[in-house]
Amino acid sequence: MTRAHKPRSPGGRDSLATAVYAQVKADIFDFRLLPGARFSESEVAARSGVSRTPVREALLQLAREGYLQVHAKSGWSVSPLDFDQFDHLYDLRIVLELAAVQRLCAGAVVAGLDGLRALWLVSPHDRLTDGARVAQLDEEFHACLVAAAGNPELARVHREITGRIRILRRLDFTHPERIIYTYREHAEILRAVLARKAGRAAALLRAHIEASKAEVRTISLHRLHLAHLDAQVTDKGRGAPRSARRPRAPPKRGSS
Repeated sequence: MTRAHKPRSPGGRDSLATAVYAQVKADIFDFRLLPGARFSESEVAARSGVSRTPVREALLQLAREGYLQVHAKSGWSVSPLDFDQFDHLYDLRIVLELAAVQRLCAGAVVAGLDGLRALWLVSPHDRLTDGARVAQLDEEFHACLVAAAGNPELARVHREITGRIRILRRLDFTHPERIIYTYREHAEILRAVLARKAGRAAALLRAHIEASKAEVRTISLHRLHLAHLDAQVTDKGRGAPRSARRPRAPPKRGSS
């Protein structure tokens, strides 16, 4: 886990808990805290420069979101990456987005898609190149398609699924070529929806999500492998026991 500067905010304990939450979540997302790694509230408090109360609040929130597991009398651990579960969530995401596209193609074009035109139907010269920003816009693209379908319950479930796969999905934009593909694929999907070509839009959307799922699986396994190697080197350099920093449980791996 990275060492964070002491959070300073007039907001009090809630703001401190929010700062700790953001830092620990970033450490998990960037594989500085590896799946299965164990740690204590005291360690987080010392690194963050805060008391254990906001630390516990932050860790409990991360546990509710599925990123952490709490162990009686033995602290906390990062939840293993369960690729079988991620596959199921991606499959559900496909079902939801295909339903939304069918509704959009069957109805009138809504104003909610105007913003997508401005973002994605642009020349290569006007495309963004910042992976983090494109990752955010990609998530918003799919959320906007679902929201535009006009079913609030469909949109609510889709938001929940999006949050649960975000830890992997954001890795899709660590390679520049994936940004290029995303612009092309989003433009094709959007043009098909606007032209009421439901079959083409659905096929393009499914292929786009499946490609992203395969890519993030590959990147995740590669990043985990490199992180494990780095942890081994760090442990040897510090002379620490392997169990002190290495994950105690390997990530679960599903089939492609």
